[in-house]
Amino acid sequence: MPARPHVESTIAGARTHVRELRASGATVALVPTMGALHAGHLQLVDVAARAARAVVVSIFVNPLQFGPSEDFARYPRTLDADLAALAGRGVSFVFAPSAEEMYEGGRGTTVVPPDGSDAFEGAVRPGHFAGVLTVVAKLFHIVQPDIAVFGRKDLQQLSLVQRMVRDLDFPLAVLPVDTVREADGLALSSRNRYLSADDRARAPLLQQALRTIAQRFGTGERDAASLRAAGAAVLATDPAIDIDYLDIVRPSSFSVVDRAEPGDAAIVAARVGGTRLLDNVIL
Repeated sequence: MPARPHVESTIAGARTHVRELRASGATVALVPTMGALHAGHLQLVDVAARAARAVVVSIFVNPLQFGPSEDFARYPRTLDADLAALAGRGVSFVFAPSAEEMYEGGRGTTVVPPDGSDAFEGAVRPGHFAGVLTVVAKLFHIVQPDIAVFGRKDLQQLSLVQRMVRDLDFPLAVLPVDTVREADGLALSSRNRYLSADDRARAPLLQQALRTIAQRFGTGERDAASLRAAGAAVLATDPAIDIDYLDIVRPSSFSVVDRAEPGDAAIVAARVGGTRLLDNVIL
């Protein structure tokens, strides 16, 4: 049975491991996660292992990115299963700090997201992206990776991380990875485990709506309002799906477009039962 990766829980220890990797001439790739690993996370790890000689996976449920009414307390924490899933995948070590280790004494300095980040997820979850960017910046400083690997499922988060790297001159490359899906199209997410059987059956409708938009775009439709309407009509077939937003955006800025172009994205967030799901498709 493949050995599980070593776990480091302190910032000082993580830095020591990275220095040792650097001394051996290794390039370092970082895969930031909140744990509860699924096949989508493992795809990120496999991409990282092909891109760099050493892979560091962080597992940290970051309290800064959860609002007061969100699911921080019940967010799944499955470190033992996560380590088993990472065994044999070429991970140099897992950085799994406590909240006290990461934010000792409160540490009130945070990263302020740029203008425009208060739309979409930023509007639904005020303060979320400040928490995300702050912890990602801390992980970049601690691990000092050459490459950071992120999934495209959380597209607005990816866009903001890419902009932070550019704006603050982090010496690393952000490597995006396509969303991993179930056979019926549902994007893999740690939150999928909260879906009831009925809600799991209706959840693929989000991807069906996005595919309808992509198909209309593929046949020549460019008017964003028409594309949105086509996707909304699909979601309207199930009144149990509560849409937070459905729109066409330019990923680099996450600004809404009136006329879609190749490379723009159709994005959706909706509540299916008590579970909030995100998805997107690049046109």
